[in-house]
Amino acid sequence: MKKCIFFAVAMMIMIACGFQRNSATGTSSSSTTDTQVTATSAGQNVGNALLGLYTQYKADGNKYDYQNMNNILNTVTLVGNCAGLKNNYKDKTYLSEFGQGMITSSLGLVTQDNVERVTDSLVDMMKNNEKVQDSKTKAQETASTAASYANTAAQYAGALSAILGAFSQNE
Repeated sequence: MKKCIFFAVAMMIMIACGFQRNSATGTSSSSTTDTQVTATSAGQNVGNALLGLYTQYKADGNKYDYQNMNNILNTVTLVGNCAGLKNNYKDKTYLSEFGQGMITSSLGLVTQDNVERVTDSLVDMMKNNEKVQDSKTKAQETASTAASYANTAAQYAGALSAILGAFSQNE
C-alpha cells in the first residue's frame, strides 16, 4: 500500500509540474477563447474531483483517508487541474470560467455562493505548494553545503591529527 501511495504522490507531482508548465506556456500565447476553454475544462475536472473527494469524505465519517485509492486519484486530478490557477489568479475571465466549470460539474457542491471561496482556497493551496517546493529546494541546498563543510572538516581533522601526532613524537 505504501508503494501505491508513493506512486500516486509521484504522479501528482509530475502531473502538477506538467500542468504548470503547460499553463504557463499555453495561456500567454493563446487567444482569450482558448484560455476560457482551458479554464472551463480545468474547472470541470476540479469540480468532479471535489465531488468525489467530498463524497468519500462523508462516507468515511468526515475524514480524509489518504490511503484510499479514489482519494489519491481525485487529489491528483485536483492538483493537476488547479495548476493554471497559480499563473492566472489575477485574470478575472479565467477565474470566472474556472468557477463556472466547477459549478457545472460538482452537482451542487460548488455553488454561485461559495465558488469564490473555493477558488481562493485552491489558489492558496497552489501558492503554498510552490512555497513548500522552494523550501524543499533550499533545504536540499543547505544539506549539500553542510555535507561539503563536513567533508572539509574531516580533511582538516585528518591533517590536524597528523600534525598533533607529530608533536607527541617529540616528547
